[in-house]
Amino acid sequence: MNAKTKRRMVVVTGIIVVVLIVVLAVVGGNTSAKSVSIAEATTGQYADQRIQVSGNVVENSFATEDNVLTFDIYDPDGEAGQKLHVRYDGGVSATFGNDVTAICTGKIGADGVLLASELVTKCPSKYENATDALDVAQLVGYGKDIEDKPVKITGTVKAGTLAAAGQGDRLSLVSSDGATEVAVLYDGAIPDTIGDGSVLVVTGSLQADGKFAATDVALEG
Repeated sequence: MNAKTKRRMVVVTGIIVVVLIVVLAVVGGNTSAKSVSIAEATTGQYADQRIQVSGNVVENSFATEDNVLTFDIYDPDGEAGQKLHVRYDGGVSATFGNDVTAICTGKIGADGVLLASELVTKCPSKYENATDALDVAQLVGYGKDIEDKPVKITGTVKAGTLAAAGQGDRLSLVSSDGATEVAVLYDGAIPDTIGDGSVLVVTGSLQADGKFAATDVALEG
């Protein structure tokens, strides 16, 4: 290899290294996010900066319109009444609900709203003993005799029915023999360990329309 070729290779290699450094810097700048508290996020000092904010979903603050989810989060250890409004137009996990921990990544807009490009929800696992719980078939069998009365039921999550809060029925439970099904309404946080086929213990009451309005949802344990 002559000297001219060597110099050319050195120059080309140098250019490649510079390009890689620039690409990595750009990618890193676009993906990194500074973790800030809700109190810090509401000061306005992070406008148009990529940040990550964690907080609990304010009860019944969420709504979905044109596939865009809006909700408020608060810091359970922070100042009372302080909250941050969030907009998110991505897919929402079935664990999303009242008081669930939401980790939101995005940028604060001019209106003070966090425009989230990423949303992760975390809910602690919760277990409930099925003692004295009615099977779904037993619940439906009682019919009007048990409407609006507090009761605990158990059943298996029907595949494909789990949904996030605010999107209608939260899930459907089927009886142990698979022959009977009941739709469950619930706006609270669902443990992220719950999925298709999970056996649940659900507390609530049967409504006149045949749906079960839940006040608590847990894995059987």
